[in-house]
Amino acid sequence: MTEPVGRDGDRFVKELPERFNELGSFIREQRSSARLSLRRLSELAGISNPYLSQIERGLRRPSAEILQQIAKALRISAETLYVQAGILERPDGDTDLSRHIFADQHLTEEQRQALMRIYLSFRHENEDQVDTGTQPAGITTEVTPDGTPSADATAAAG
Repeated sequence: MTEPVGRDGDRFVKELPERFNELGSFIREQRSSARLSLRRLSELAGISNPYLSQIERGLRRPSAEILQQIAKALRISAETLYVQAGILERPDGDTDLSRHIFADQHLTEEQRQALMRIYLSFRHENEDQVDTGTQPAGITTEVTPDGTPSADATAAAG
């Protein structure tokens, strides 16, 4: 008779998506880098020691709220853990502003989220205008000596 899934730790890990194993390994690496014990990180994050251990071993899928608590305790951005967990997509590489917003320790998580919503709404609005061939209000494109638009866009004064 075979044991049900979840009883045998090895079988359970194999059946969970690989992403949870990678997330757990990432959290463990961040904890080690921060020189925190499992017990201390669980205290700082406000979660139980066994639960954190299961997350690190890829046995549990933490909620976004738990990831936020862990990120705060590790002093890293929640976005980083959300990407690792598959909640957010990896950045497309064209900007690091979102990383800077989420890494800013002087802002609360709610303030970071609000800034990101505003930033993304502006980007979406501007992308729509670029697609239609119009420029966003207050943006000027400089022209190089050969007559081609430069990559620099500057906000109009005042």
